[in-house]
Amino acid sequence: MIKSVLKLIAVVVSVAIGSSSCWAKDGTVINIPLRSKLTPVQRLNREGVEAVKKLQYDKAEQLFYKAYLYDPADPFTLNNLGYVAEIQGQLDRAQKFYQLAAEQGSDANIDLSNAKELRGKTMKSALVDLNDKTMRMNRMNLNAMRLLAQDRGFEAIAMLKQTLALDPQNPFTLNNLGVASEAVGDLQGAYRYYYEAANTHSKEPAAVTLDRSWRGKSVSAMAEASARRVHKLMDKSEPASSQALRLTLHGVYAVNQNDWNSARQDFLHAYSLDPNSAFTLNNRGYVAEHDGDLETAQFYYEKARRASDAGARVGMATRVDAQGQPLVVVAEGSNEKVDNALEEYSRQRRNEKGPIELTPRGNNSTPDQDNNKPQ
Repeated sequence: MIKSVLKLIAVVVSVAIGSSSCWAKDGTVINIPLRSKLTPVQRLNREGVEAVKKLQYDKAEQLFYKAYLYDPADPFTLNNLGYVAEIQGQLDRAQKFYQLAAEQGSDANIDLSNAKELRGKTMKSALVDLNDKTMRMNRMNLNAMRLLAQDRGFEAIAMLKQTLALDPQNPFTLNNLGVASEAVGDLQGAYRYYYEAANTHSKEPAAVTLDRSWRGKSVSAMAEASARRVHKLMDKSEPASSQALRLTLHGVYAVNQNDWNSARQDFLHAYSLDPNSAFTLNNRGYVAEHDGDLETAQFYYEKARRASDAGARVGMATRVDAQGQPLVVVAEGSNEKVDNALEEYSRQRRNEKGPIELTPRGNNSTPDQDNNKPQ
């Protein structure tokens, strides 16, 4: 079971009151004294940030909500409530708070944050325009985990790989890739990413986790524990049918991403692992149809329709109308479509003039002997 869902570097901020700074060419900061006292909202946000820095998340949550009662439109409070929602694993709620904070906007400078690189920057630049790489990666990780929570694992992996390109050694992104890979059944990929996250030896604490016992502990230590757990699962050896299912799911995702070469390899590999499954047979027919071999496609669609698990319902599919339908219905529709195509092809051939050309198939005409054997 996947214990942790999201482990990010979350950023909480509070605003400097009536202050500004001038940067000299040599990088020296000239601080202007504060002109007024802290308002209740600003004081509560600052106390909340200090609580986060001490890993006192429950206390921070109470302080941010008190600030929200004073001013529900304060962008800093809204951002901090988004962080609290992340800690609680409420990713959609967190996104809504971040969106509300962005809509309010603010050119005020960040005075206090648990991410040192944000101090002195305007809130709009750091949290709305995401000009800071750390914040941009943080938001991409959040969006990826939201996709994973919606059972859109392959999309989550694709987004996390984009995030990893910004910082290939980021332990949080590597760990999240391990989580996402494990969720789609790719244990080898999960182990590799967990191992790489552990190997960074990062001391940064994991704030946002589904398993509360890991909060505040090193993200690398958590990744190492996950790597050991996945390795034990791998030792039990993954059944061929499970591997075929994972390849089938990835193949459907690849088709939806217009990556036919990857999809074709996945479908053929899945069929070689589980040649009696209605799903692998149907997809094998889909490959043949896509390759233009309609007779072979017809053969596999018919076998899929008669397979023992043909009554199972389709989950992920390349066509929305096929989702939720029994596979026997989908295979029947595909078979009918191929029959019509073959009939039209035959009609066109009959109308052609000149000698009829024969297509050699060798000594055995069984469709399994075509040139589309899985590699």
